[in-house]
Amino acid sequence: MDPRTLEPAVIARGKEFFASISGEAPSIFDKGWWTGKVMDWSMKHEDFKVKMFRFVDVIPAIHDTDSLVRHIKEYFQDGCGELPPVMSAGLKGASLAGSLGLGLMAKGIRSNIEKMGRQFIVGQDAKEAVSSIEKLRKDGFAFVIDSLGEATMSEEEADEHLEDHLKLLDALGAAQKKWKPLGNAGNELDWGHAPKVNLAVKPTAFYSQATPRDFEGSVQGMLKRLLPMALKVKEIGGFLCIDMEQLSVKDITIEAYKRLLLHPELKDYPHLGLVLQTYLRDTEADLDDLLAWARQHNRPISLRMVKGAYWDYETVVARQNGWEAPVWLQKPESDACYERCAWKILQHADICHLACASHNIRTISAVMEMAKALGVDESRYEFQVLYGMAEPVRKGLKNVAGRVRLYCPYGDLIPGMAYLVRRLLENTANESFLRQSFVDEASQEELLADPATKILPAPEPAEPAAACVRKPFDNEAMVDFTVPESRQAFPAAIAMVRSRLGRTYPLWIDGKDVETPDTIATRNPARQDEVIGHVCQAGVEEVEAAIAAARTQQKAWARLPASQRADCLRKAAGICRERIVELSAWQVLEVGKQWDQAYADVAEAIDFLDYYANEAERLAAPRTEASLPGESNRLAYRPKGLVAVIAPWNFPFAISVGMCAAALVTGNAVLYKPSSLSSVVGYGLKEVFQAAGIPGGVFNYLPGRSSVMGDHLVGHKDIHGIAFTGSMEVGLHIIKTAAVPAPGQAHVKRVIAEMGGKNAIVIDDDAELDEAVAGTLYSAFGFQGQKCSACSRVIVLDGVCDRFVPRLVAAARSVKIGPAEDSSNVMGPVIDPKQQRNVNQYVELAHTEGNVLLMHTAPQPLWAEGCYVPLTIVEGITPQHRLAQEEIFGPVLSVMRAKDFDQAMDWANSTQFALTAGLYSRSPARIERFKQEMEAGNLYINRGTTGALVHRQPFGGFKLSGVGSKAGGPDYLLQFVDPVNTTENTMRRGFAPVDE
Repeated sequence: MDPRTLEPAVIARGKEFFASISGEAPSIFDKGWWTGKVMDWSMKHEDFKVKMFRFVDVIPAIHDTDSLVRHIKEYFQDGCGELPPVMSAGLKGASLAGSLGLGLMAKGIRSNIEKMGRQFIVGQDAKEAVSSIEKLRKDGFAFVIDSLGEATMSEEEADEHLEDHLKLLDALGAAQKKWKPLGNAGNELDWGHAPKVNLAVKPTAFYSQATPRDFEGSVQGMLKRLLPMALKVKEIGGFLCIDMEQLSVKDITIEAYKRLLLHPELKDYPHLGLVLQTYLRDTEADLDDLLAWARQHNRPISLRMVKGAYWDYETVVARQNGWEAPVWLQKPESDACYERCAWKILQHADICHLACASHNIRTISAVMEMAKALGVDESRYEFQVLYGMAEPVRKGLKNVAGRVRLYCPYGDLIPGMAYLVRRLLENTANESFLRQSFVDEASQEELLADPATKILPAPEPAEPAAACVRKPFDNEAMVDFTVPESRQAFPAAIAMVRSRLGRTYPLWIDGKDVETPDTIATRNPARQDEVIGHVCQAGVEEVEAAIAAARTQQKAWARLPASQRADCLRKAAGICRERIVELSAWQVLEVGKQWDQAYADVAEAIDFLDYYANEAERLAAPRTEASLPGESNRLAYRPKGLVAVIAPWNFPFAISVGMCAAALVTGNAVLYKPSSLSSVVGYGLKEVFQAAGIPGGVFNYLPGRSSVMGDHLVGHKDIHGIAFTGSMEVGLHIIKTAAVPAPGQAHVKRVIAEMGGKNAIVIDDDAELDEAVAGTLYSAFGFQGQKCSACSRVIVLDGVCDRFVPRLVAAARSVKIGPAEDSSNVMGPVIDPKQQRNVNQYVELAHTEGNVLLMHTAPQPLWAEGCYVPLTIVEGITPQHRLAQEEIFGPVLSVMRAKDFDQAMDWANSTQFALTAGLYSRSPARIERFKQEMEAGNLYINRGTTGALVHRQPFGGFKLSGVGSKAGGPDYLLQFVDPVNTTENTMRRGFAPVDE
């Protein structure tokens, strides 16, 4: 049967449905109430809509009247634009009445918003929820209860969520004994087949460490607590539905559902379900897989079909990471996918139960007619709508279908507001069915039309540009571990790299390998007995040979058109793309970077290559500077000459590539000295540049002991510039050494030095704590805190400190520590024994200067093998403490409790560094103040302080954090060139040509 033949019946059913609800509208759109008036204004004024929904989001975090008044002024009086009359009149009158009037007005707005929130929440505790459910059942509606909650940051919170859910099930199990079954079917089940208690759970609520990188560990982590939940549901004879959340955990959730169904104690229990979201492009494939799996195992399944609630989130995440959008980009595509999936499920109704969750009358009518045409028994499908969101639809459904289940959020108002904002955005969007039906008054014909007929044709794909052709810059895509091939590639690459360990790596001078008797072994920081490679070390003789070669080759390189040098960089970028997982694997073993961070490092290197290639061509374009008749003025740039690049070990590929590429593409020759701790990764850069056609002598690979050749290289008379990234102490020494002209030196050396930071994140008292905890955790402990941008101070306002800090500590306690090659480990060892000793000294200092809240360590057997230090959080730190001033470069985080925002800003600016800084706040005024007053080169608002991207977030600081323009920004290449302006008198015998 072709479902398209059902169109006349679907439309007729839909018109019948519309007739049954004629004259009604959802309460959210009722203009007789404050909520309806504000929603109506929001749908007509986009700027107000954004501010209103953001204000609704922050309301639960505001706990005193003064703060509430301040936020209302910031959101609705300071440049907000036109307000709805119901608000503008109140604000104007309250302002005239003074502080008392403003306070009363603020309480009134808060009360109205909280009423709006409660409209969509069935109860804030079990008693209230049971009472509301009983009223719904008296009206003939079944329910599925969804427990709202803060995002699960720790295993402690996961245990709490499990306990809360089990208590809720006990309450519902006891209450159901008094409930009469719906439908008069003659047994104790609703409609004769459905359990009375129906609970929906979010799987990430039961495991805090879920990540697609650690697929199997995440599945096991979820099952650890989902299993007792499911057994409790079975015990009370209920139904458990596993919700679908963000795409990142979709496949993990599906796998956990399958394993739950096959558990010996559950394999015969029929009331376990899963949600599928039809806005995802791969949902049909997932459905096919689930149906085939159910047939294979002869295991009935239940699927709740929804359109999806994270469309905006998924599109933003995909765009930011350079991924193809995983969702349908046209609303009719999601609707059409829903109907295709529903048809398929109903065709398999003997083994798959369908819960049709939608407010869309077209969708509902289509499912009804499909089921009728296929002869599907009513026990094999039901309808669900959101509690408090679409009252006319639920009433009409009950009259027509008789089987309606309300999806009822339950829990505290704080997470409830986040849920509310998402639903309001969803249902006030231009393409929302509820808005089109009850506000925009679209025609029934339009609303009931087949969504497949509304899909616009996709635009023709653009012709791909050649690899070496300049094109608009886009950041390299991040690794997507939801793709199985990406997860599988890393273990294979690590095994391949491990098979090549122990080689000897020569210098590369003037295009030739040069071996020296002095070598340094680089080691795996997680297994100090594992040698990555033996790297030859340059001495003064090799430095002189490299400088001579560079001096000889540089002029010819500089004479090449900028486009040819840029092409070499683009070729290098292409080689890096081909080798990206392998190059990442070298970092996993040599410096202990986790999979995703190692991949991001190589991706950043590719960005530097592509971006600087484009920038070099931009700078090379002819420029006319204010020419007048008879006078031609041209500005051009010349390379400085020879540049020494001294690179760090913590971003061993990206920063090395960035500094080298900038010098090379502007026509300089490079002497590249990698860190002795990451010289094998540095040799990979040599291989890439060699393969890309950088001439011998123009690029020289020159690892060496700093004590032997460092000052000789920096102080050499033929070196014109030094690009350095590393510690403040070494950077200042380089600046001092380079400042003294060597005998025969006829130039001032240019020093570009990025030297570290003592970075702070400020947590405002209205911050979104889920985001603040996660962002601080990653910023402080990602790659063991061994980033110059890492957060080492978190400055928390007093009003929120007692809620933020325990959650942060619990979250940190939950992370797994161990070798980076194991995808389940979030933190690993520090780089070497010297750094281990240094960090441990600061850990000891923490016990002296403050109160240590956490020392979380790797399992004891690992300590003997690797350079592990404890993940440490210490409170009671103020600016006079060393922990608040000195760069540690390890996983030690100081918590500083500030009495107010003024003190927080003073403390944040109280160090000699100015690299990165973060703020978590929902106060527009404080966000603006942070932008203006915070002393840091990179400011991050409501996100972590690490992970700057080329072009989007050019990176670099000031004060003692460094000198020079920002890496990955439009000014960076100017540091490697000298500007030359040429003025020519073009007049001859009184004739002046037109200057072009």
